[in-house]
Amino acid sequence: MITYFEFRDKEQKETCPKSDIGQKKIPSVSVIVPVWNEETTVLKTIFSLLKLNYPKEKLSIFIVDDGSTDKTWNVIQRFARNKQIKLLRKENGGKYTALNYALSFVDTELVGCLDADSFVHPEALKRIVAKFEEDIEIMAVTPSIKIFEPHGLLGLMQKAEYMFGIFLRKVFCDLNAIYITPGPFSIFKKSVFERIGGYRHAHNTEDMEIAMRMQKNNMKIGNAHNAFIYTIAPTALRALIKQRLRWVYGFIKNAIDYRDMFFRPQYGHLGMVILPAAGFSVFSTMYFFGSTVWSWISSLAKSIEQIYTVGFSWQGFNFDFFYVNTDMVVFVSVIAVLGTILIIATSRGLAEEKNKFGLDSVFFLLFYAALAPLWMTRAIYNVIFVKETKWR
Repeated sequence: MITYFEFRDKEQKETCPKSDIGQKKIPSVSVIVPVWNEETTVLKTIFSLLKLNYPKEKLSIFIVDDGSTDKTWNVIQRFARNKQIKLLRKENGGKYTALNYALSFVDTELVGCLDADSFVHPEALKRIVAKFEEDIEIMAVTPSIKIFEPHGLLGLMQKAEYMFGIFLRKVFCDLNAIYITPGPFSIFKKSVFERIGGYRHAHNTEDMEIAMRMQKNNMKIGNAHNAFIYTIAPTALRALIKQRLRWVYGFIKNAIDYRDMFFRPQYGHLGMVILPAAGFSVFSTMYFFGSTVWSWISSLAKSIEQIYTVGFSWQGFNFDFFYVNTDMVVFVSVIAVLGTILIIATSRGLAEEKNKFGLDSVFFLLFYAALAPLWMTRAIYNVIFVKETKWR
C-alpha cells in the first residue's frame, strides 16, 4: 500500500501517462492462441481479437491446435480464408510447445499469447503497445485480468481475487518486480525469445518461468493496468482446486529452479522482497490457518469439558476487555483483514468498477482464506513427494 500511494503521488505530479499509441511508427504485432479441446470458447476468443482497435495490416493471429480430440479444428476452419489469421496444427505436446511452434512463424516486432478461454477489450492492445513507446527499456507488458461474467459464490470470490491481482501487478510494476507474465495477453518484444530462447514446460506454468528468466537476464517487464482481459473462471470447487494447485505447485518448483535469485541485491526488490515474501506467504497461510483451526478445536474442547463438569449454564453476554484475545496471531490477522479491505477498495478503482466494495469482496474475505489451504497443502505435498500436476 505504501508503494502504491508513493508512486501514485509521483504520477499525479508528473505528466499524465499515455494510454494510447503516439505518432511514432505503429509496431506490428502477432497474437498466438494455443488451443486444446476449446470448441466451445475459441470462436469468442478469436472474434474479440478481430474486434481490437488496431490497424488490421499490423495485426497477425496464429491459432495453434495442439492435437485437440474434439471439434476444435473443424470449428476454426471458418477463418481459413481470413488473411489476418493463420491456422496451425500439431500433435499434442503441451501449451509451451504450441507457443514455440507458432513463434517459428512470427516475424513481427511484438508477439503475445491469448488463452482460448479469454477475451480482450477492444482498446487493450493499443494501451499495452503505448507502454513500449513510453519506456524503450520495457521488454514485455502485462495486462489486467478480470473474471468474465462471474456467477455463484466461487465466481464472485474469484472476481475479487483477480482485482486484488490487478493491484499487486501494478505495485510490482512500480517496483520492477513482476515475476509472472500471464497467458491471457502478455505482449513481448520478439527479441526477448531471440535472446533467451522460447517457452519451457516449467511445471505447467510457462508464463511464470519466462518472466523469471527475463528478470534474471535484467529484462524490464511493465504493466498496463487499464488494458483489460476477461477470462472464464472455474465454477466447480474441484476445478478451482486443480487450477490453483497447478499455480502454487508451479510457483514452488520455479522458485526452487530460480532459488539463486532470492535475497540477491542484483535482482532489486524482486530478489530482496517480492520473491521471498511470495514464498513465505505459502507457508504463513498454512500456519495461520492451522493456528485458527487449532484455536477453534481447543475452545470447543474446553466448552465440552465445562458442560460435562458443571453442566450447561448461560449467564448472558457481558463484554469485558479483559477477555479480549491479544495473541500475536490475532493482532496480525486483524491487520491483514483491514489491509485486505483497503487493497480491495483500491483495486476496484484500478479495475474501473463502479463500487468500492461489493458482494464479491465479502465472499473473498469470508471464504478465500479457508479454501486456499486446500490447494496449498496439496501443492506442498506434491513437491515433497515429487508428484507432478496436470493442466486440467
